[in-house]
Amino acid sequence: MKKLLIGVMAAAICLSAAAGGAVRAEAKQNARVQDIEKTLMKQIGGMPKLNTGEKYGALVISLTNPFWVTMKDSYIAAANQYGVKIDVMAAPTEGDKQSQLETLNGMVLKNYKGIVLSPIEPFNLLPGIAEANKNKVPVVNLGPGINTEKLKEMGGHLDGRLTVNFERQGELVAKDIATKLKGKGKVAIIQGIPGAGQSEGRTAGAKKGFASGGLELVSVQPANWDSTAAYNAASDLIQAHPDLKAIFACNDVMALAVSKALIDAKAKSKILVYGIDGTEEAKKAILEKRMDGTVTYPQSVYAKAALLMMMKLSQGMKLPATVFCPLDIITSDNISQFNDYK
Repeated sequence: MKKLLIGVMAAAICLSAAAGGAVRAEAKQNARVQDIEKTLMKQIGGMPKLNTGEKYGALVISLTNPFWVTMKDSYIAAANQYGVKIDVMAAPTEGDKQSQLETLNGMVLKNYKGIVLSPIEPFNLLPGIAEANKNKVPVVNLGPGINTEKLKEMGGHLDGRLTVNFERQGELVAKDIATKLKGKGKVAIIQGIPGAGQSEGRTAGAKKGFASGGLELVSVQPANWDSTAAYNAASDLIQAHPDLKAIFACNDVMALAVSKALIDAKAKSKILVYGIDGTEEAKKAILEKRMDGTVTYPQSVYAKAALLMMMKLSQGMKLPATVFCPLDIITSDNISQFNDYK
């Protein structure tokens, strides 16, 4: 019996040590995410009251894009963590501006304590935001920006802003491409919807980065966030520029389509492909050498910050005018550091 007891105790110690090791490993894997969360929480300031059971609304662009699917899941996880409720709505497609506005108009009538929204382009949600203001529903703008001057003309305003530096995203991509190409070669950009804040910002940043890196930008093609359009644009680009060395697509959905077009044309080995968003599909493509890089940030933390901002507003607490989320670039050189980065 004594031997059995000693054996059980030894096993328990081993299990405890293993569990401790797992915790330490997880903490190590999540170190960057934890660091970004601390940065965001410092900007946001004091915590609101938790576990109030209040209901909030979130309007994303479209659930046809894996990035926004992950944002929906992240909003729901954050609401569960903080003891509130959230409904997540979306437009049917990434270009359906009118449908997104109609969805927001319906949300304004549902007595949410706050709404966080990400517009398709700077103008399409302005009437809905103004209506939310009239109904005293706090509005936080996450990600792609809205035109605040036009909103002000309509008598409206934002109560909070949470975003990333879109121009910096493009610069990070261009800098890495320039390094890999050693400052020589022709490159191209495939945009999203012309006029959309994230598309224009990423393009501007990439243009600046390519110029400073000594690369020749030969083409900028819009593909409206659409994979088929991006595939066709990439196919046309390699026909027009057979000596092309890199393509930057302004999101991962398009970058994956670009990669497929190059693979189908047996040209991928000669051309670098980069995207934005850090989706799981993009990370897998980088591991499999179908893509070469993507710029990202942890969506779980992004959603937490947005929800806390709404909670603070609903409780009469103050917020900074704009909160910025830090960025990271994932490439084949560092992808092992992003296994648990969500």
